[in-house]
Amino acid sequence: MIDPVVRDFLARHPAGVLATSRPDGGVRQSVVYFALDGDRLLISTEPGRAKARDAQRTRRASLCVIGAAAPYPSVTLEGTATLRTVGIGSDTARVVSRIGGQSIEPMSDAELAAMNRVILEIIVERVYGASYLQGTS
Repeated sequence: MIDPVVRDFLARHPAGVLATSRPDGGVRQSVVYFALDGDRLLISTEPGRAKARDAQRTRRASLCVIGAAAPYPSVTLEGTATLRTVGIGSDTARVVSRIGGQSIEPMSDAELAAMNRVILEIIVERVYGASYLQGTS
């Protein structure tokens, strides 16, 4: 579903702006680090964070990724969101590796639970707003 040009752009940009819906219907945005695995966006967070609660309640989220230099290429991805607590070691390691720029070893689910970490997973259903990406118009 995700075009190779978009995949390449996402591989080079580790952070984006996550949008979720507040209980009052307003939009909440927060900057997050992410990793892409197939058609899944992976974000490590704490279950009590507002973005995690929003995603759990609505089961929807979107992520906009923008380049840091003119002409500021960007793309938005959206889809079904879930919070995962099981089998998250490798996914968490992927995200943390992008934050620090170095590969890290996966932790166990128990270790991540002790650190109060979960994975917010977005199954990408729609890609839009791609602009100024190399190879796109």
